[in-house]
Amino acid sequence: MIAVTSLLDPSHSARVTELTELLDSQFGLNEVKMTPYPHLTLLTAEIPDMEELQQYLQETSRETEPFTIRTTGLGVFPGEKPVIYIPVLRTTPLNQLHARLHRDISEMSSEMGVYYNPNMWLPHISLALGDTSPELLGPVLTFLFNYNFNWEITIDNLTILQKCGDYYLKEDEYSFGRKELSL
Repeated sequence: MIAVTSLLDPSHSARVTELTELLDSQFGLNEVKMTPYPHLTLLTAEIPDMEELQQYLQETSRETEPFTIRTTGLGVFPGEKPVIYIPVLRTTPLNQLHARLHRDISEMSSEMGVYYNPNMWLPHISLALGDTSPELLGPVLTFLFNYNFNWEITIDNLTILQKCGDYYLKEDEYSFGRKELSL
């Protein structure tokens, strides 16, 4: 299973990394680091022909101009191991890109991640997952309430993350708007 993501810009990537480091040192929460690149996941899929996906993402990235997303507040996906995240507000450019990717990649996929269906997708930036507990939720949220999560982030890439051992590592990254110039 691969993830098609957008890596965050250097400034917001540094903010998320700083927060995840603090959550590790204060609460021992470090499983979110299994993906060492702060990102927004657009979808997950099982892809039999990676070359086809790479060509598609390269072309799509060339045709896509950078756009801005906004975040606000904190969110929690409940469960035995709650996920703590920064919600990303859905905008027309984000929804259009996501719908296009989901539609086209589902054609080349043998399986799509159910939570990334356009009708169910809740875009977010994960701060803690996998090693959380309901008991830690209150103290962690109280700690995070000291931070401002009203961010504006430029989305300018599509990046494939692939599971490699215990980590999801960057396979390929495609920058937006890099159309070939004719001379």
